[in-house]
Amino acid sequence: MAGRAAEPEVIWARPERTGRGPRPAYRRADIAAAGVRIADADGIDAVSMRRVAAELGCGTMSLYNYVSCKADLYELMVDAVSGEYELPDAPSGDWKADMLALGRQTRGIMYRHPWLTRVMSTVYGYSPNALRYLEFCLACLAPLEVPGGTRMEVIGAVNGTVMAVVANELAMAERSRSLPWTEEQEQAVRAAYLMRELAGGAYPRLAEVLAQAPAAIDADEVFERTLRRVLDSFG
Repeated sequence: MAGRAAEPEVIWARPERTGRGPRPAYRRADIAAAGVRIADADGIDAVSMRRVAAELGCGTMSLYNYVSCKADLYELMVDAVSGEYELPDAPSGDWKADMLALGRQTRGIMYRHPWLTRVMSTVYGYSPNALRYLEFCLACLAPLEVPGGTRMEVIGAVNGTVMAVVANELAMAERSRSLPWTEEQEQAVRAAYLMRELAGGAYPRLAEVLAQAPAAIDADEVFERTLRRVLDSFG
């Protein structure tokens, strides 16, 4: 691929533009913003070097002077949306409350940018905005008397849980939009099928649990409980 480095390198350690010329015509922020706009509008599969170049008004080959491959483009995009965290000047002192609040923000960011669950990687964990986020998380976790490695596990567990929950919620929403009938109609049909299966007595434990379940499930409440349980497991 044109512009691809012969050896691994970190995009943040490189100058803004690797090609010739007195001054770069575009900033990484411009490239990231173009990629984010495309992904927000049409999904991550629509993001390509050609499409981003067209969005910026430059040639595809010119873009390789700034971004050597699509993986770098994704990293720029992930870092850009990671800048949406609104971090207070200092933690509250209640590490669970602080991490829960960050988890809520993560969920919100992932909903604003549904493609994020597709490309998020721990490899991108040391970009400028990711470092800012990690440093604040570690400040929040200062009252937790555990080794540093365990604190990093807390951060990973929170992010992993949020990503799993949001990915499932988004997949369910996408499926509902693709149905030729309403979600209410499908739920009614599926509920009737399930009741018939349970009435046969083959699944007594499931029948007992479902009999105690609430009529409606609040996704926000389930999210909060799930994340609290994850945090409780650390202390």
